[in-house]
This record gives sequence, structure tokens and C-alpha cells, in this order.
Amino acid sequence: MPRPFDRPKTPRLLLFGIVLLLVCLTTASPPAHAFCGFYVAKADTDLFNRASKVVLVRDGDRTVLTMANDYQGAPDEFALVVPVPTFLERGQIHVGEPALIDHLDAYTAPRLVEYFDDNPCRRPRFEDALMRQVQESAAAPSAGERARNLGVTIEASYDVGEYDILILSAEESDGLETWLRRNGYHLPDGASRVLESYLKQGMRFFVAKVDLAEQAQLGFNYLRPLQIAFESKKFMLPIRLGTLNADGAQELFVFALTRSGRVETANYRTVRLATDHEIPAFVEDDFGDFYRALFSRQVEKEKLETVVLEYAWDMAWCDPCAADPLSADQLRRLGVFWLAETPGARRVAPQGAAQDVFVTRLHLRYTADTFPEDLRFQETGDRTNFQGRYVIRRPWTGAPSACPEAREYFRRLDERQRERARTLASLTGWELDDIVGRMDLPATAAAEDEDTSWWRRLWPSR
Repeated sequence: MPRPFDRPKTPRLLLFGIVLLLVCLTTASPPAHAFCGFYVAKADTDLFNRASKVVLVRDGDRTVLTMANDYQGAPDEFALVVPVPTFLERGQIHVGEPALIDHLDAYTAPRLVEYFDDNPCRRPRFEDALMRQVQESAAAPSAGERARNLGVTIEASYDVGEYDILILSAEESDGLETWLRRNGYHLPDGASRVLESYLKQGMRFFVAKVDLAEQAQLGFNYLRPLQIAFESKKFMLPIRLGTLNADGAQELFVFALTRSGRVETANYRTVRLATDHEIPAFVEDDFGDFYRALFSRQVEKEKLETVVLEYAWDMAWCDPCAADPLSADQLRRLGVFWLAETPGARRVAPQGAAQDVFVTRLHLRYTADTFPEDLRFQETGDRTNFQGRYVIRRPWTGAPSACPEAREYFRRLDERQRERARTLASLTGWELDDIVGRMDLPATAAAEDEDTSWWRRLWPSR
């Protein structure tokens, strides 16, 4: 991919906003929308329906934005309308690689890890103390003439990979809406009001459609992401237009790559995902369900207008790794323009060594009511590592009679099992009875009599 900022600078200052508004042809149907643990499972974005992914590469006023569309349907029914602040040149628009976004998604996904309890008859290894220390340090007329009659100007047209792209400007939202409808687009109710708000900011629009013949010639049977490079003092992501044709809440994952550190939202609360909890071992088989329930529960508790931080880490390493860190070559292809070019290089920095890329993963569930404003971001400069991490601990399999310490170990194991059950119920909202019924309890946690189990003795009101 050409380096996006090697072109001569223009006097224009790009005040950029981006919204994913998927519209379809009127003849088509609407689209369906150092922890030392062992990595076990990850929870990536594929667990959610209507989940859009955006990668924001940011340094100073320069940004490269990659949009992964969640559109599902025939390619000839697809179009993407993107508000932009000014004219975009052909060299500022590229087609990206979905595999790179998938890799970044996997690398930053909340993960499940497991530990194995030591033999209590041996000398303690102080693992718990070590883990706490690590956690504390871790964060007819021509088309142009017809458009002009409506106050719409086609400023440029580009062929970018399998996409046909038009750059439009308009005097009034009614004219722009009429032009879109006359050219075969079906706009959702309320589009005129939102289009007008962007026109008042002096924004332009680019419209991307799929060139089926070019797509067939290139050999792709899926829609590749679009990338845009621009300069702007504003670090933002408009989302309002994308809510108009939604049939419910939408999921948005933002992956921010910076040099300075963690990114957060400036006009909404950014809260950390509940993390570093021990949970029952059976969750290994249902980690996707656990993560969905956990996220929904946290959103409900935090109420409205909350963005959840799921990952913040130096790109050079990970612990534990849900996927390998992206190489310098992969990062450059995502638009990390400040990394030095090294032909053929795919090396990443050694584990523990600082790399000049810090990744932040943000997750929000939004509607027009819960997020009435576009997202505005700020770089914090905080390079503290953070991840969504959940722990299952495998018990020691010896006998209570092996040594005096073993008897105490099993007594404490019973207590830990109870605590894990309570923790899982609190994190997910799942019924405690159902959780206990699925737990693989040790033999020493059996009931003292046949009628009452240990957890009913502990919580008799249940």
C-alpha cells in the first residue's frame, strides 16, 4: 500500500467524520444485518450480530481509518455513504485486507486462561503473590448536469479495486437525498435531518459501490475493507447516520493504534471491562456465551452512554497471547505510517521490549437514543497494560490424607468453589442454581447429608 502521507501537502485542513451508512438499491431487500497462565479461548467480534469494526491509526493530526463493513447480502445491493469534510484525492483511498483486521481482533480479544494448583505437600511457590504483582503493573442530461440541477456536485470519481467511488458535495440535504434516491438508493427515514447536520459542517460525501465485473476479475467473493488517509485536528467517529436503518442496537469495535498510549472517548464515559476474575471450569465450553452475558451485564449496570475498554497493550508482546502480535509489515499495511520501511521485514520486537505502536480496543453497544452524539476521542499517554482476562484453576488431584497441608487445601478449595459460583452469577446475571448444577465439584465438597448440598447450606434462601 502506498504511504498515505508521501504526497505533497495541500493547504486544506481535513476535518474528517466517518459514518457507515449501508444503503441498498430500491429493487433489493434490506441487508441482514506475565501472567504465566495457559491461553484457552478468546472472545472475538464474531460473537455479536451487527458488529462493525473500525481501525483508527492516529499520530498528531494524521489518521488512517479502515472500515470493515458488516453488510451481508449480494454485492450488487451494497453501497456505502461516508461523510467527509473536504475533497479526497485518489491516493488517499485504498482497499484494505480483512485478514489484518481479523488478526488485530484476535490479538485484542478478551481471553480465558487456566492455571493448575500446586501440590500442597510441596513448598509453596508464591504464585498468587507473583500474579498480584504482575496485575498491579499491568493496562439524458449528463449525470453531472442532473446532479447540479439538484445542488449536488460530483467532484470526482475513482476506481479503487472493486469499488466505484464518487466524491459529492451538496448545497441542501433535500437535493442530496433526491439525487441518491434518483440514482437507485433507498434511504432510511430520518436521513434528511442527519445529512443536513453534516452539510452544515461543510462536509462532503463519498459513495462507494461494488463494480461486479472488477470484483470477479480480481477473484474476490467478499467485500474488502476501505481505507482512508486524512489530516485533521479533530479525532472523531460520527455514528449517528448509521443508526437510521438499524433494527436494534448495534455493536461497534474500535481498534486505535497510536504512538502515545491508550485512547478513550472524550464525550462519553470509558470504563474498563470487568477482568481478572476466577470462574468455574465449565465456562471453557461456553466462553462465547459468558462473554456476551458479561458485556451485556456491564452495559446494563453502567446504564447509558458507556464505552467499554477491553484491551490496551504495547503491540510488541502479549501475556497470555490470544494471537501473535502483528508484525511491522502487517501494521504498515493497516496504515501505521510512522514505522520505518524494511523490505521483507515481518519481525516484531522481542517480548517485553517497547514497540512504537500501542493498541486500544473499545467496545460499545449503541442506538440513536443511547449515543445521540458522534464519538470524540483523546489520546491519554497512558501505556499501562490492560486486558479482559478470566481464569479457571484446575484443582490438585491428590488425596486429603496425603499430608496435613492437603486437608487444609481441600477445605479452602470448597470455599474457592463457592466464591467462583457467586462471581460468575454476579458477572453474568446467570442463575446461581444453574451455575452450581454445572460445576465439577470435588468429592470433598459433597453434602454432609443426602438432602442438603453444601451451597444450599451456605445460601439457604436460594
